[in-house]
Amino acid sequence: MKQIFMATVLLSLSVTGSAVYADVIVQSKEEVEGTWQLQTTKNSLIDRRPVTREDTWVFKDGKVTILHIPREGTYYDQPPVTYEVKDGKLKVAILGGSRFDMFTVVEKDDKNMTLKGKFGDYYYFNKK
Repeated sequence: MKQIFMATVLLSLSVTGSAVYADVIVQSKEEVEGTWQLQTTKNSLIDRRPVTREDTWVFKDGKVTILHIPREGTYYDQPPVTYEVKDGKLKVAILGGSRFDMFTVVEKDDKNMTLKGKFGDYYYFNKK
């Protein structure tokens, strides 16, 4: 009986323990400022088919500009849009409207940053 109980406890800890991670709470815009090369995106953490990306996101002076976006055999740059920090997350305006995207910073250090979109998609960046 004790063995079954211990096995159940260990199994539940291993299952729940592996799914827990702590998001990075962003305090100010300056924490993400800089030029970030978007390497890949995934629809979820367990997605086995990451999408290779070529765009560059430039966070500067409360604006984010996305450069070198591939489209139909050529590239274009998106005009700058505002971003702010709200409740520890990045709130990025969507071009041409009053809507916005929310991103959670999942991981960040001096050379890498991972953002999670509001629909569970992941963005993996390297600092340029």
